[in-house]
Amino acid sequence: MIRNWNGKRVLIIGAARQGAALVRYLVSHGVEVVLNDRCTSDELADVRESLADVKIEWVLGGHPLSVLNDVDLVCPSGGVPLTIPLVVEAQKRGLQLANDSQIFLEAAPCRVVGITGSAGKTTTTTIVGRMAEVTAKTWVGGNIGNPLITKVDEMDPDDLAVAEFSSFQLELVTHSPQVAAVLNVTPNHLDRHGSMEAYTAAKANILSFQRPGDVAVLGRDDTRAWSLAESARGEIITFGLTHPPAGQMGVFPHQGWITLWDGESAKKLFPRELILLRGEHNLLNVLAACAIAAAAELPVEAMQAGVEGFEGVPHRLEYVRSWGGADWYNDSIATAPERAIAAMRSFDEPLVLLAGGKDKDLPWEDFAQLVRRRVDHLIIFGDASEKVIRAVDAAGPSERPYSISICARLHDAVDAAAQVVEPGDVVLLSPGGTSFDEFDDFAARGEWFRKWVNELA
Repeated sequence: MIRNWNGKRVLIIGAARQGAALVRYLVSHGVEVVLNDRCTSDELADVRESLADVKIEWVLGGHPLSVLNDVDLVCPSGGVPLTIPLVVEAQKRGLQLANDSQIFLEAAPCRVVGITGSAGKTTTTTIVGRMAEVTAKTWVGGNIGNPLITKVDEMDPDDLAVAEFSSFQLELVTHSPQVAAVLNVTPNHLDRHGSMEAYTAAKANILSFQRPGDVAVLGRDDTRAWSLAESARGEIITFGLTHPPAGQMGVFPHQGWITLWDGESAKKLFPRELILLRGEHNLLNVLAACAIAAAAELPVEAMQAGVEGFEGVPHRLEYVRSWGGADWYNDSIATAPERAIAAMRSFDEPLVLLAGGKDKDLPWEDFAQLVRRRVDHLIIFGDASEKVIRAVDAAGPSERPYSISICARLHDAVDAAAQVVEPGDVVLLSPGGTSFDEFDDFAARGEWFRKWVNELA
C-alpha cells in the first residue's frame, strides 16, 4: 500500500458514499484523484455539488479503460463488482487495488474492532460502540454509517474504532483489525460473489492478516463462522447459546445471566432480563458484543451499560404501531431468507408476513417450510414474488398459511395486510429480498413502510 500519498494519482470507481469519502481523504493528503462512475453527470448532480469544493477529475457515464492511464492505485467502491472489465483490466496491468476500508485499516493510529457477518453485524456494532464509549473515545462507522476514513486523521492512539465490514469491503483488505469478529456466515450476496465459497472467503479475510497478539471472536453455533477457528492466528473468544468447552474462552447465557467463561471459571456479566431486544438472534448479537468487549478488554460495567436501555436499531424488528388490534413491525433489514427466518422465530403470536422484494439468487426452501408452520397470512410483493410462491408451493400441503396474496408493490402489501389482520396478530415486514426493485435501499423501504402503516385510518 502507498504510504506517501503526495503527488500520487489514484482512480476511484464509484461515486457513492464510500467513494466520496475516500475522495476527500486522498485529496487532503496531496493525491490527484480521478473519480469514475457509470452514472451520468445529471444523475450524480447531488454528489457533484457535495464535492464542488474538491479539485478532482470526473469521468462519468461509463468505465473507459483510458482512466487507468498513469494511475498508481485503483480503488473500487464496495458496490462495484471486481468482475467489471475496468477492474479486470487494472489487474491485468498489475495495478494495485484497494478501497476505503483497506486505507483506513492501514492509517488508523488506534486499536480497531472489526465486525462482520451475514446477519446481526449492525446491531452488534452499535452495542459494542455503546459499551466502548463508556471508557474510551470511540469512533463507530464503516458499513453501519459514515466510512471511518473520514475521521481517521482525528483519531488518537488511545481511542477505539469500532467498524462494521461487509463482504464487499473485505474483498480487498490486506490488513486486519486487532479484534476481528465473524458472527455468522449464511447464504447472502451470491448474486455478487457467485458461490458460498467465495462469499465465505471474503468474510474470512477480516482474520487473514491478524497477528499473534490479536483476537478473533467467532460464533461457535454457526458452522461456517466456527470453521474459521482453524486459521485464526491469535487468541480466540467465542459466543454461543451453550456452555463453552473447557479451556475455551466464551460468552453464553446461564441461569438467567449473561456469563463469561474464561476457560476454567464463570463470571456473571449482567442479568439476561436487561436485554430488551426480541428473538434468539438478538440474544446472540448481545453475546457477540460481550465477547468482543472482552476481547477489547472493556470492563463489565461498560458491557452492562451498553446493553441497558438499548431498544434496537431502526428497520431491525422495529415496532411501528398497534393497529387493528395487531402490532406492526418493520424488519426491512431482512434482505436474505435466513434473516426473515430469524424474524419469524422471534414471535409466538399469529403472523401476517410481508415478504419479497428482489432476490439475490438465494435459497428460499427453509423460509418456505417455516412459513408453512408459522404464518397465518402470507403477503408477497416485488420482483421475487414468483420465486417465493414456487418455494412455498413446493414446501408441501399444510393448513398454513390460511391466505396468500401477491402484490406488485410494498404499498399494496400494506393495504392487503390491513384487510386480513385480526386482534392479537403480529404484522411483520421481513422481506427476505433486497429493496432494489422499488427503493434505493432497505432503509428507504423501511421508512416508507413506517409511513404507510402510520397512515392507516
